[in-house]
Amino acid sequence: MSEEIALFPLNTLLLPGGKTKLRVFEPRYIRLVKEASSGKRAFAMALLNPLVSQQHHDRIFATATKVQVEDFDVLSDGLLGIEISGQQRVRILDRWQESDGLHVASVDSEAFWQSAPLADEKSQLLKRFKQLLDTEPMLAELYPQPKLDDSAWLAARWLELLPLPAQLKQQLIGSDGPEACIDYLSSCLRSEYSAH
Repeated sequence: MSEEIALFPLNTLLLPGGKTKLRVFEPRYIRLVKEASSGKRAFAMALLNPLVSQQHHDRIFATATKVQVEDFDVLSDGLLGIEISGQQRVRILDRWQESDGLHVASVDSEAFWQSAPLADEKSQLLKRFKQLLDTEPMLAELYPQPKLDDSAWLAARWLELLPLPAQLKQQLIGSDGPEACIDYLSSCLRSEYSAH
């Protein structure tokens, strides 16, 4: 059964199990956060397609991630800061804009990757993510209990962090399980090491 939710379109990918912090300043997105916090209407993070114009219908990719507001605060610059966590993948069935420009969509829930153990030969991905957690305190703060031995969790976090083209990210997310993504990420790491 479809549901009406608001959309927060960004160049940032967020997937189920992921967390991120955002600075919110546009009135339409402050309204979006207020509605979500009061239980009036949920919202989803949607990824922008950089290859089409702002007016193009495909400016926002057809899948998004429904999120939950975990925490919010007024930042030192006076802007609203929120921490959100990815909950559920959704497919956009129809999309429109309200009078203040807020994107709203009718969506259906969509399955995402199931938890699966990480194969031993892919352990380099785990080791590199541990290094990131050791060197990036903001990332470590978001994930105090990382699921490093879960290939679905690990693949999703790498996809969120790596500066890959949005179209490639969408292609990898569209696979039935995390295996294709894990294989691609492992080949990227091998290429990086062979280049040194």
